[in-house]
Amino acid sequence: MADPSPSASWHREFWGWTGAALFLLITVDLLTSMYAVAVVGVEHESNPVMAWLLTRPVSVLAGVHLAAAGLLIVLFYGLAQLVRETPAPYRGPFKRLIEGFLGLLLAAGLFVFANNLAVIVYGRSLL
Repeated sequence: MADPSPSASWHREFWGWTGAALFLLITVDLLTSMYAVAVVGVEHESNPVMAWLLTRPVSVLAGVHLAAAGLLIVLFYGLAQLVRETPAPYRGPFKRLIEGFLGLLLAAGLFVFANNLAVIVYGRSLL
């Protein structure tokens, strides 16, 4: 097989970072939030939607998170398609903008993880 084009390489990298961001923001947040609730109680959850979800059956909690993951994957797919359809002179800056957005999502995911760990260890949020 021939060497992949720079665009194909960028798309593979885009999906790798997207997967990492979604893993942090959905899976890691869900698991650490559930553990935090088991340790300190739901009253320490600062997100009211998540606090409400954590009082529902696990099937509802998992279903909402799976639906959110599906929606986000569709939105990120649309973003990748926009990059492909962007005229060549604007494609580079547009890619950098998306990379910055993914960086912010990763930072947010790491903060949420750290916050949940603070709740578990110290019994209070970083916020």
